[in-house]
Amino acid sequence: MKKLALFISLLIVGGNAFAQKAEKDTTAVDSFKFTIVKQNKITPVKNQASSGTCWSFSGLGFFESELLRMGKPEVDLSEMFVVHHSYTDKADKYVRMNGTINFAEGGSFYDVVYVLKNYGIVPDAEMAGLNYGEDKHKHGELDALTNGFVKVIVSNPNKKLSTVWKTGFEGILDAYLGKNPTEFTVNGKKYTPITYEQSLGLNLDDYVSLTSFTHHPFYTQFPIEIPDNWRWSESYNIPLEELMSIFDTAIDKGYCVAWASDVSEKGFTRKGIAVDPETKVTNLPGTDQAKWTGVSQKDMEEKIYKVTKPQPEIKVTQQIRQEGFDNYQTTDDHGMVIFGTATDQNGTKYYLVKNSWGTDSKYKGIWYASETFVKHKTIDILVHKNAIPKEILKKLGIK
Repeated sequence: MKKLALFISLLIVGGNAFAQKAEKDTTAVDSFKFTIVKQNKITPVKNQASSGTCWSFSGLGFFESELLRMGKPEVDLSEMFVVHHSYTDKADKYVRMNGTINFAEGGSFYDVVYVLKNYGIVPDAEMAGLNYGEDKHKHGELDALTNGFVKVIVSNPNKKLSTVWKTGFEGILDAYLGKNPTEFTVNGKKYTPITYEQSLGLNLDDYVSLTSFTHHPFYTQFPIEIPDNWRWSESYNIPLEELMSIFDTAIDKGYCVAWASDVSEKGFTRKGIAVDPETKVTNLPGTDQAKWTGVSQKDMEEKIYKVTKPQPEIKVTQQIRQEGFDNYQTTDDHGMVIFGTATDQNGTKYYLVKNSWGTDSKYKGIWYASETFVKHKTIDILVHKNAIPKEILKKLGIK
C-alpha cells in the first residue's frame, strides 16, 4: 500500500460530523447528497503528505479506533516509530535475500501488528519523525537514500558484508525520523515502548486478515502476492459475499475495518467519491495521482458522477475480481479505515472511509466509497475476530 501525498479530506473527525461547506464548483460530483446510516468512532485524520506510509497511518488509525471502541481514552500513536522499525527489518530481509524482494516505502497492515507485538509503540509526541527541516512528511530524499544504501550493500563491494552496515542504515533513519525512544513519560508515568503498548490493552492476537481470491482454496491462509507484503504475512481466503458480509457485521457491531484497496481507478476521485462505473475511457494512466487524458476533467466527472441520472456501476463477481488481480488492473495501492455507511439520494450504499491525505478537501478527509467499488477493489482487510460472523469463524477454525 503505497500512495503519495495528495492532500485530500475528512468529514468526520473523532467520530463527530462536520457540516459540509458550500463550494462554487459546478461539476456533477457536487450533486451527491449523502445520508449517514451508521458511523463508528475514529480519531482525527492525519496527513501522510509526501510519504508512502499509508499502511502505518491507516493501521495505527485502525487501532486508535479500536481503543475508542473499547472505551479507552483517545491516543495519538507514532506512525514513524512503526516506519523506523519496519524499514530496519525490511533492509535486513532485503540483504538476506540478496536484493530479490521488494524494498520500497510501502507496507501492509501486518507491519503495524508486528511492530506493536515485537517493539511496542510510543505516542506521536515522542516521535513525530520530522527531524529534517520539514513540517510535513516528505520522504523523497529519505527513500532514495535508504534504497540506494541497501543496493550498495547487496552489491557487496568489499566481497564480504561489513559488521556495521546495519548501524549505517539505522543512522540514516535516526537522522531523518529520530531515534526510537527507549523510555518516556506519559501523564507522570514512565514507560518503555513495550510497556506503553501493553498499557493500551490491545490483544493483537484477536485481529484477523482476510481476502477473497480464487487462485488459492477458500477457508485456507496464504500470503497475498503483492510487493508490499514483504513479511509474507498470511490472510484467510473466503468467498466474496462472505467478505462483504464482514464489512456490514463489523460496522453494525461498532467495529472499524482496516481496508487495503486499489485507488488507481477512474472512479476514485480526488473529491472524496469512489465509484466503479461502467464508463470506459481510453488512455487512463495507471497511478492514483494521474489525471485523465483525452478527456477534460469536467467531461470525465459528468460521465461518472451525473447522479441525476446515475451511471451504472460494474456488476462485480468473484471472477471479475480475480481477473482484475491477475492482469494487474487491481493493484495494492493504499490503506484506509472504513468506519461507517451512508446512502446517496438515489439509495446507493456507500462506506465511510477515513483517509490519511489531510483535511484540505471537500469532505474534510472522508471518502464515500460505493459498495460496488469496495467489492471490486478490496485487496485485504484487518478486523477484530469478534466483528466476523460466527459461521465464518467456524469455517476458518478461529475461536
